[in-house]
Amino acid sequence: MPKANSPPPQYVPLKDTKLFSPLKLGAVELSHRIIQAPLTRMRAEKESHGVHVPGSRVVEYYSQRATKGGLQLTEATDICLDASAYPGTPGIFTESQIAGWKAVTDAVHAKGGFIFNQIWHTGRASGPGMLNSKVSLSSTSQPMKGKYLDGSDCAENPPRPMTVEEIHATTAEFAAAAKRAVAAGFDGVEIHSANGYLLEQFLHDNINTRTDEYGGSVENRCRFTLEVIKAVTDAIGADRVGIRLSPFNYFQDTKDSDPNAHWLYLCEQIASLSESQRPCYVHMVEPRFDEVLDEEQKLAELSSYTSSETGSAKTKNSLTPFRKALQPAGIKFLAAGSFDRDNAGPKIEDDLADGIVMGRFYIANPDLVERLKEGYSLNPYDRTTFYGASPPEKGYLDYPFYEAAKAVEVQA
Repeated sequence: MPKANSPPPQYVPLKDTKLFSPLKLGAVELSHRIIQAPLTRMRAEKESHGVHVPGSRVVEYYSQRATKGGLQLTEATDICLDASAYPGTPGIFTESQIAGWKAVTDAVHAKGGFIFNQIWHTGRASGPGMLNSKVSLSSTSQPMKGKYLDGSDCAENPPRPMTVEEIHATTAEFAAAAKRAVAAGFDGVEIHSANGYLLEQFLHDNINTRTDEYGGSVENRCRFTLEVIKAVTDAIGADRVGIRLSPFNYFQDTKDSDPNAHWLYLCEQIASLSESQRPCYVHMVEPRFDEVLDEEQKLAELSSYTSSETGSAKTKNSLTPFRKALQPAGIKFLAAGSFDRDNAGPKIEDDLADGIVMGRFYIANPDLVERLKEGYSLNPYDRTTFYGASPPEKGYLDYPFYEAAKAVEVQA
């Protein structure tokens, strides 16, 4: 039943569906399965070149969206100086950043919520303007197409292949960042090995053409990501670690020759890790989702991808094989990519995922969980304010809560 003095629902309430059943995710016990996606918003405050600190507006943003027993994944957070590709992106490598994030985690915990810090290194996605004229790092010297965010040409500023020593140092930096995240009060971390950033630049065979132990075979291309998982779980405990993967990703010129087979291998390797090094969840992006293409265009593009043939049939691109590879190891599976009130529930009910990660609707609806629970309408989102705005509060802190919006309508 709707709460007393609340307007009647406009859609079917989802409170009695499996979306609102408990879920144990490593060290945390969730009371519902609607998870806030890691969303780059570029609203941190600049302290110095390459150092951006989450301030009061970031605290309010996450606090607005915190729910009792709910999980939030932060925006991707720089593990070290020169890891970032975007202005206004916070890090977790200075005392001021740790203090800024501590205010965020305190606010989320005060509302009974949980929050994981997504940690990343952008690799070749970062241009010279963000790196103080330094050369970016990647698996190889192959640049992206087009221009960096700072306007410089990617082809004229190609990345430099990482040395093995630099790979090992970056692995250690991921682990150190995870420790700093725990010190800042985070309940865990999510390793970002997706969306065309550094770790995924090693996974995709259209980028990684190395001939050493970090390139060539799928075993070698997966080595960096697996070593980061081991280092981070050793640093803070496996029950506080998740990882994000996007096998069907096209963003930033990634396009693997056989993502079905290659990411299945990666998932099998993750599942075979010792219990002390096995992440508590894997977070994957649905094939249909793309940062540039619409769903129909993306699925058409993916028609050339097939998994292993069975007889004369070719299996459909899907996250299901990855889910099945991880499930026997007790690794929970989070699915992201164009989920809404209609398709989120069935994904859980059909046991194709343990949790649903939502992004755009979480941006536009600080009380998204309550709206879905009670069947209320959703605010539309404004794409033009996703990645910064002027003033920075626009499209960030000014989306109305449902009850407040209805009160305004009544008064009008």
